[in-house]
Amino acid sequence: MSADSAGLIEFDDVAKTYPRGAAETVALRGVRLRVEPGRVFGVIGYSGAGKSTLIRMVNGIERPTSGRVLVDGIDIGGLRGRPLRDAQKRTGMIFQQFNLLETVSVRDNVAMPLRLDGVSRAAARARADEVLEFVGLSDKGDRHAAELSGGQKQRVGIARSLARNPRVLLADEATSALDPTTTAQIIELLRSINREYGTTILVVTHEMDVIKDLADEVAVMADGRVVEQGTVLDTFVRPRTAIARDFVTTVVPQGLPDRVLAHVGGEGLWRLLLVDDEVTQPLVSDLITGIGVSVNMLHADMTEIQEHTVGQMIIKVTGEADRVAAARAFLAERVEHLEDVVR
Repeated sequence: MSADSAGLIEFDDVAKTYPRGAAETVALRGVRLRVEPGRVFGVIGYSGAGKSTLIRMVNGIERPTSGRVLVDGIDIGGLRGRPLRDAQKRTGMIFQQFNLLETVSVRDNVAMPLRLDGVSRAAARARADEVLEFVGLSDKGDRHAAELSGGQKQRVGIARSLARNPRVLLADEATSALDPTTTAQIIELLRSINREYGTTILVVTHEMDVIKDLADEVAVMADGRVVEQGTVLDTFVRPRTAIARDFVTTVVPQGLPDRVLAHVGGEGLWRLLLVDDEVTQPLVSDLITGIGVSVNMLHADMTEIQEHTVGQMIIKVTGEADRVAAARAFLAERVEHLEDVVR
């Protein structure tokens, strides 16, 4: 496959095993992924799913046991020495624990990759000031990293990763050490990098909220495999695997407490999923006045996913059997998805 026809990042049947004495640990199993240029691609999975191993292969920190990892059509796993170091310069990395030198100034932390490349001190510091301004820390250049908050440290880490103008930015659990407010700020900063620089971003996380707010596409990993892949909206609206549904439920709860279910019973208990204009329909009033059933709304919520509004309702519909059937048919034509809520 030519570089023109391939994605910017491509995993071609990648496996990774680690020897453990007479046995071995399998981290990745036949992974196939394609990340198009300029996209924000998320990889989500629980601890041990293989997602951190996967991301470290993009910049050659890890090498596949079999298969290929291509970046701009170049087999990263096949590079050694100077060619590998040159390829790594085109990929920035953001770490969970920041990886800053605490007793060195913020400016010198950011300038360090350029100094290692042989860039003059003055030019490296000038570039550091540019990216510190972009991440909102133009007044912190002379401070030591140890003096900063966690969110500020992560901004410094992001600035450092941008110093070389990378085409690809890798984020390995970059928000998991941060509070929710700071996480939202870091997500918005990463979106700004993607919009303004066109940087391709690959982010691995166990937080579905991060995927919802940051990524365009997502791959769900379990036991070293990609078990589901698609747009973020499709994954939220139509999860195909149990693990994807588990992650979606952390953002959009899909059931009711057992005590409530025991009280209302399962007959005529439906969950409605609505997307965009569907959420503004007067469905409940139409059911009551138009079809003649009783409706008990037990749960409703709404969230924004990649510029789409996704809402859900759980309702209990009662009435004569033919009226309830008519209500179900009415709803099925007007919502994205309708399903029974079962215990």
